[in-house]
Amino acid sequence: MLARTPDPLDVMVGARIRILRNHRGMSQGELAGNIGVTFQQVQKYEKGTNRVGASRLSRIAAVLGVSVGELFETSENKTASAKSPFRLLAERDALRVLKAFSRTTNPRVRRAITKLLEGIADRQSAVKPSTVRAAAARRRRRISTPPAISTPPA
Repeated sequence: MLARTPDPLDVMVGARIRILRNHRGMSQGELAGNIGVTFQQVQKYEKGTNRVGASRLSRIAAVLGVSVGELFETSENKTASAKSPFRLLAERDALRVLKAFSRTTNPRVRRAITKLLEGIADRQSAVKPSTVRAAAARRRRRISTPPAISTPPA
């Protein structure tokens, strides 16, 4: 049996819910409590794994203080793109980084931050995950292994 892939529109609506929830400083648990579901269900909505019914979508919009229409992207193609800016903002900590960046007014500092983040991202994508895991394991062994104590002969 094939695994069902989320519909792009469901993914896009979920990403918008996540962005708006994060923007309001609300946890998944708080949103869940306000709309009468578990936080796990909110996670599934935000990932697009589960579809949001019309009445629940209306409740979510009310709790987030937006219209139902604002949860949908207004583009000509009517489908969500994986590279949509809203999808990128739904990534964990992306909104925090963007808010901190917007508080920085010096253009040189902004360029330095951009270069730093791009450099880190480029370096991470060039490193194989197995290499990263092996290096982390070496660091853990080095930290957890106490140094040998030698005692002078008596």
